[in-house]
Amino acid sequence: MALRTTSGGARTGSVASIAVETTHARVRLDGVLIAYRDYGRPRVEHELGDVPVLLVHGMGGDGHTWDRFARTLTRSGRRVIVPDLRGHGRSARTGTYPFEAFGADLLRLCERLDLRSVDLVGHSLGGYAASCAAIEQPGLVRRLVLEEQPLPLRSHDEPATLTRRMPTVPELWHATTSLLRHPGAAMAFDRSMTRSALEQFRTPNPAWWNGLPAITAPTLKLRGGPGGMVDPHRLEHFRTAVPDCTVVAFDCGHSIHRDRFQQFTAATLPFLGH
Repeated sequence: MALRTTSGGARTGSVASIAVETTHARVRLDGVLIAYRDYGRPRVEHELGDVPVLLVHGMGGDGHTWDRFARTLTRSGRRVIVPDLRGHGRSARTGTYPFEAFGADLLRLCERLDLRSVDLVGHSLGGYAASCAAIEQPGLVRRLVLEEQPLPLRSHDEPATLTRRMPTVPELWHATTSLLRHPGAAMAFDRSMTRSALEQFRTPNPAWWNGLPAITAPTLKLRGGPGGMVDPHRLEHFRTAVPDCTVVAFDCGHSIHRDRFQQFTAATLPFLGH
């Protein structure tokens, strides 16, 4: 079942009216109910209007983390689709949460919506899902943006630095106010996946690393500062493994699109063709 609402719209004196019809829907993909919002086709022309941008949230949140950036994209004429990952938001919980399943869900959603070319923007776990999709179906992905996607171990000889990270002050503030701003996301998150995620990041994943050269999309890797989750040594291996990869560093923690929104858009919009 789908619910359609109209959002956006320009104030008097603005350049264009950009009201879009947003579809809120849930679809069953390989037995798993996945929720998404489709902002539809904006009422301004863009040469990439037929290439949707999928915005994929990180662990513990939901698609609403992208609301501000989604509005920015629709104002420029892009169609935006924002899914809730399994175990988050309005999507179903499942018994297990292998990382590859999140990427498979994205591919199934693209197939269900008959999308032939997409731009993928993923934060944290959403970035990992986006990378898996780009490895599995490189021809589908036109541009790939990976924001603070933690990189899995390459071998057992590496330290699991991810688990030693301390939250930054902005992240602590965000955590203490998230129940007020997005109570649904905090309540809907299946916390059982936290342990599973840490275990998967502690486990070497050579198959994922070996698949990186298959990515054909120009890739933008965004990393935070010392408070981020991207290991600098593994980042260099990632940069050389992906055929066309640009790395941009920010002076912030793990959530660049939230804590440094203007800098985030300045880096991503030109990369996406704006």
